[in-house]
Amino acid sequence: MEREHMEFDVLIVGAGPAGLSAACRLKQLNEELSVAVIEKGSEVGAHILSGAVIDPRALNELFPDWKNQQAPVTTAVVRDEIYLLNNDSSATKIPNWMAPKSLHNNNNYAVSLGNLCRWLAAQAEELGVDIFPGFTGAEIIYDDDTVKGIYTGDMGVGQDNMPKDSYMQGMALTAKFTIFSEGCRGHLGKELINHFDLDRDRDPQHYAIGLKELWQIEPEQHTPGLVIHGSGWPLDKNTSGGFFLYHTDDHQISVGLIVDLNYSNPWLNPYEEFQRLKHHPVLAKHLKGGKRIAYGARAITKGGFNSLPKMHFPGGLLIGCDAGTLNVSRIKGTHTAMKSGMLAAQAINDAINNNSTQANSYERLFKDSWLYDELFNSRNFGPALHKFGHWLGGAFNTLDQNLLNSKFPLTLHDRHEDNAKLKEASQCEKIQYPRPDGILSFDKLSSVYLSNTNHEEDQPCHLQLSKEEIPVTVNMPLYKEPAQRYCPAGVYEIIDNQAGPQLQINAQNCLHCKTCDIKDPCQNIQWVPPEAGGGPNYPNM
Repeated sequence: MEREHMEFDVLIVGAGPAGLSAACRLKQLNEELSVAVIEKGSEVGAHILSGAVIDPRALNELFPDWKNQQAPVTTAVVRDEIYLLNNDSSATKIPNWMAPKSLHNNNNYAVSLGNLCRWLAAQAEELGVDIFPGFTGAEIIYDDDTVKGIYTGDMGVGQDNMPKDSYMQGMALTAKFTIFSEGCRGHLGKELINHFDLDRDRDPQHYAIGLKELWQIEPEQHTPGLVIHGSGWPLDKNTSGGFFLYHTDDHQISVGLIVDLNYSNPWLNPYEEFQRLKHHPVLAKHLKGGKRIAYGARAITKGGFNSLPKMHFPGGLLIGCDAGTLNVSRIKGTHTAMKSGMLAAQAINDAINNNSTQANSYERLFKDSWLYDELFNSRNFGPALHKFGHWLGGAFNTLDQNLLNSKFPLTLHDRHEDNAKLKEASQCEKIQYPRPDGILSFDKLSSVYLSNTNHEEDQPCHLQLSKEEIPVTVNMPLYKEPAQRYCPAGVYEIIDNQAGPQLQINAQNCLHCKTCDIKDPCQNIQWVPPEAGGGPNYPNM
């Protein structure tokens, strides 16, 4: 069957802050360009999850009048608090002068990134951008080693891989340039990095899993603009990460835990660590009497400057978290993702004006931008924490950021893949987690329910195993199958049947966080997009 075909000047895969900023800037530069954005979620923002405290620097450049245009960026940060949790009941409050200045949030805003993306999509459409939610980028179209666009995913395919009555073949979307802005661990981005060897001579990319809940609290407990960060308990000294708690608008609190995916103990369960974190007095006093109204999780690309791949290739660019532009020293990636998209737009406009198939000016534009400076100046932050731990790594980062003004003359590296850091279960202490109390802590399935996750059940499993036997022949005996614990949605279960233990994949629970694609010790799990529109439907995360 011949595919339906649509052609554009520029095609953008993913309607996150990077892709939408690229779309807006392209139309600002040349309103005659035909620009289209596809989004795998049921609507723009459905799959967007972030803390989020944002630096408005890129937004100021993209839409200088954003306040009058009623952008949902209204809660300015009024106070920073930073804690080191010593154990389950005590904490040390860190004076602001002792914390790296990159953690200070003056002039920043606590927002819902999902709602900001919905607003950016509205601005893009006003500028003439075509936005198509409910379409996945399933496959890249190449022509003589130049990217020409993508095929969207087929609809109406059953578990047996046979067409159902509702079958609809995916479309061919072609363009002079294709921008890939799929977010963390995009499956097409992964392919492009391998195909064009974009990460040659770079450090391996590093990741974390971020878990977040949204709480409605009593008005008298609400301090709009209060921002709290911290580290320590419940994570042990060998596990890096940290927590956040933000008082946003409408008497709501965003609370979450970030766990670096280079942890070594296969018994560790990031979801359960998050649940017991909320019982610490530093956090519990803000949540007391409140009601949990949303839950979600996603992986975070956090390798930073040292892990950035080359971002342009024949026919396209890789931007935002698909490339890894998050600044881990500031725990912020929105403004950097937006800026990478705006630079991509400029480079593509230059290339089109010069009748070129490569956006070669991107490298120069990037190096001349504040984005390059910001990422370069924070290049040692993550490696220092990985090498030296909370206390010594934190001390190094305070020295580098505050006293040396990010001018430390050497570059630290972490050249170990995250999945390779996992030790065998027999070498590690088993972690016993308390039962949820239903007040501050909750079970996984009730949490997944709050994510509004839905998938068509009769479709091929989008969590693909390269070798079916590895979960029970390798992962169980060596690591007690850690997928049962690192997945934040209960997707993976080991069940016993007459033939012995077997891995059961509950794909309908999947939050599209991609953690399994990253942390599986054998790299045996490949995440590919399910039927379009499936997955979480976050309201304002």
